[in-house]
Amino acid sequence: MIGEIIAIGDELISGRTENTTSAFAARHLFAAGHEIYAMHTIGDNPALIGEVLKRALKRVDFVVVTGGLGSTTDDLTNEAVAEALDREPILYPEILKRIREHLDANQQVSNLEKMAWLPQGAEILNEKAKMAGYLLVHNSIPVFFLPGVPYQMRELLLEHVLPRLAGWSGNHHRVKQRTYKTFGLPETVINQRLLALERRDSIHIGYYPVNCEVHVSLTVLEENKQAAEEKFIDADRVITDALGDAIYGTDQDTLASVVGKLLQDRHKMLSVAESCTGGMIGKRITEVAGSSTWFAGGVIAYSNRLKEILLNVDHDLLNNYGAVSEQVAIAMAARLSERISSDISVSVTGIAGPTGGSDEKPVGTVYIGIFYNNKVTAHLHHFSGNRTRIRDTTTCTALDTVRRALLTDSVQ
Repeated sequence: MIGEIIAIGDELISGRTENTTSAFAARHLFAAGHEIYAMHTIGDNPALIGEVLKRALKRVDFVVVTGGLGSTTDDLTNEAVAEALDREPILYPEILKRIREHLDANQQVSNLEKMAWLPQGAEILNEKAKMAGYLLVHNSIPVFFLPGVPYQMRELLLEHVLPRLAGWSGNHHRVKQRTYKTFGLPETVINQRLLALERRDSIHIGYYPVNCEVHVSLTVLEENKQAAEEKFIDADRVITDALGDAIYGTDQDTLASVVGKLLQDRHKMLSVAESCTGGMIGKRITEVAGSSTWFAGGVIAYSNRLKEILLNVDHDLLNNYGAVSEQVAIAMAARLSERISSDISVSVTGIAGPTGGSDEKPVGTVYIGIFYNNKVTAHLHHFSGNRTRIRDTTTCTALDTVRRALLTDSVQ
């Protein structure tokens, strides 16, 4: 199905609050096989809310609206929708009862009663929840109204909106989608390799740089389910052949989660020795649930002294070659693996800038070392951009270095 997302709130258009709800909704709707036609961020303006909603209802199969369902005077979504769609506001006693049950001692029901007045025909998404949220079907088009509070919106979207859309009888389109996560190939190169595929009917290719990665979306839109499936399988083969091992995963995969799966399959433990990244590699890894089964831990040895004390890097190596060198990167990886008996260790040492560079070692000079299968090597990289970008690219490259090393092994 094809849908639109409308986020409402003056705090969003002023920049006081980041609009994370729309991105979350789009990501999960896409993963469920839906296509997003447009996303809007608008203020608490009743006329504009009505205008944007009525325009969306004329061109898509469903609409998701977030924000403006609260009890304060600037929460105007319900009133605006009732006016725009000519649906009289109705008092919902079950909502009013729920509000009274959860009142704090200092709260007055009059301040919250407006949340119980909804456009005629509204269906509460979760009658037991403390949060607002309802479905309104207008001219056979489902419109889901969700709270702007991120955790509340996410819960209702995952537990109620996606299941309802999955079984919706008004689904007139067959959409097959996938996002390919890549690292190591420039966006322009990826684009050139997929130009011929872009020209095929019913196929849309999107390119999205995301920090140090490039994500490629494939969307196949057909009215016939079998035709959509066949075109999707063929397009998937073209993309995987064209991009090869630059594709590290799909959809919800991350570099860290893919590395973790490879380590688990091979019954290996990873350790990291970080200097210029200051713990960023470890952070990415520990964001993956269950990473304790394949991640031994890491050392942030930012100073030369800690490189010597914690990693047993020889003083002479640091003195003769400098902290940013192939020799030190090799020593960091090898000595850490030796100290904690991990199967594979990766190390990073470099100059993230904006100061600290020289003619011999300019800002962006980074060495990444890896110890695996009783062999240790290090590779020199020259990354560009500001400090944040250099550190992020270093983190991604370190994880990808581990990934590629593991791919050379067969699963035990």
